Amino acid sequence: MVRHPRITHTMAIKVVERRPLTLAERTYLPQILAGLKVTWDNMVRPSVTLQYPEERPTIPKNYRGVPTLIMDPNGREKCVSCQLCEFVCPPKAIRITPGEIAENATNAHVEKAPKEFEINMLRCIYCGLCQEVCPEEAIFLQSQYSLTGLTRESMVNNKVKLYELGGTLPDGHHKWDKKKEEAERQAHEGH
Repeated sequence: MVRHPRITHTMAIKVVERRPLTLAERTYLPQILAGLKVTWDNMVRPSVTLQYPEERPTIPKNYRGVPTLIMDPNGREKCVSCQLCEFVCPPKAIRITPGEIAENATNAHVEKAPKEFEINMLRCIYCGLCQEVCPEEAIFLQSQYSLTGLTRESMVNNKVKLYELGGTLPDGHHKWDKKKEEAERQAHEGH
């Protein structure tokens, strides 16, 4: 067993002399007056408070709000149940059940459509990955930020609710219309 010699330190103590308080400082008058000045300045300054439900804040252009499904300008579903948004969702808030499209439907030229599409808003972290990965531009994060519910079930948006929130957005490329026209042209040339 090795023993270390004891090390002793002598510390210098510095005594700080305090000056005595003045009469004003002992009555706290300067501090009270400084606080009243701050209060007065805030009373005469214009208000920056929004009266919330009636007045809404300005939303930045790149704001990511509630994810919704949108339809094309013809009122058809754009979602083709590729399930990329479901796979890329970090908190696993999206659940899609693919479904078949009837041959006589207006969007029969599309591969498939979702039978069920749900987004659990209690899990959603508004990351925007679902919008970025969607090849059909069928899912968009809208500028809506106030979404409330009284039960857990009411915070799970089903397909109908998602289309209701999303509505219709313009579609500049009309991918499926072009594919349908090409298929019809090839079928017509084949006869």
